Amino acid sequence: MESLLEDLLKALHLPLVPGWHWSALVTTMVVSILGLGKGADWLVDLAVSLSLRWGMPRVVVGATIVSLGTTTPEAVVSVMAAFAGSPQIALGNAVGSIICDTGLILGIGCLIAPLPIDPRVANRQGWMQFGAGFLLVALCFPWADPASAFTTGGVLPQWGGWLLVGLLVAYLWWSVRMAHQMPAEEGSAAEAEEHGVFRIVLCMLAAFALVVVSSAFLIATAKELALRMEIPPAVIAATLVAFGTSLPELTIVVTATLKGQGELAIGNVIGADILNVLFVAGAAATVTPAGLLAVPNFFQMQFPAMLFVLLVFRIGIWEAKDRKLKRSFGVVLVAAYIAVTVLSFLVSGPAPSVH
Repeated sequence: MESLLEDLLKALHLPLVPGWHWSALVTTMVVSILGLGKGADWLVDLAVSLSLRWGMPRVVVGATIVSLGTTTPEAVVSVMAAFAGSPQIALGNAVGSIICDTGLILGIGCLIAPLPIDPRVANRQGWMQFGAGFLLVALCFPWADPASAFTTGGVLPQWGGWLLVGLLVAYLWWSVRMAHQMPAEEGSAAEAEEHGVFRIVLCMLAAFALVVVSSAFLIATAKELALRMEIPPAVIAATLVAFGTSLPELTIVVTATLKGQGELAIGNVIGADILNVLFVAGAAATVTPAGLLAVPNFFQMQFPAMLFVLLVFRIGIWEAKDRKLKRSFGVVLVAAYIAVTVLSFLVSGPAPSVH
């Protein structure tokens, strides 16, 4: 598997990308982002169809399959970036996706319409969301020499990645156990009979291939743009790449909000944040024996920004009246996202020169 990914990265990349014109780089990045979003959208729809065919309740599918499907782009990008020797992109994508999901995407959902809060989700999974973010920082922090966090940075060790993956398994098992207490909707299995299993599996493989190919191009163009703009790859990953890989969450939040299913929108963001730590960062760390390097910029900006946005969300839940997140809170979330994004570029040091 490792050699196949390495061959793919070499074949799709890279010798050509440094010589591309700016317009070609930007166009390729945009097309790659759209490809990621479309591939993930297909994966979710097909996985839901297959799961319903096997008789799983819709709520179980939503708690596991949909959340895993929407975080597939982040996971693929981060794992492939780790294989390619770009730990800043791997870790920055996971952290940036949490900031984007909680600040921008959930904020947009609130601006479209006030979002009702399910107290069970807010109290049961909301703290897990914040705890996952805090755990990621704790695993990366250089406890033996705390002051070095702001000078040489830290590392998410490989064993830490395995710990996160283990917690992922426990989280999914817990989600299924909780969700299985609710009965399946009538007619769910009948809806999945429209397509044969073999056809669904083939289409899922094609969708996954689209995600992998789009991720390879996105990584290559993101690295080159970071070099040319003299911006650290971690910042590019935490902003542009993270926004691109978060498009599936944006699609689900907007669609759910327009359909009056605001609780689904909130639940998807909370679940995606948890999986960005356990699934995305965890999987990327497991494939790197030396671990994922967290450069000083993570401790100076990215980690504090992530915890700040998550804290704003928690405060919003505490202060919510009538069990709803109002449009005014949407303004606060979007403003927080814009503020931390702008600061990320302002406080970042220069990237290594191309020459």
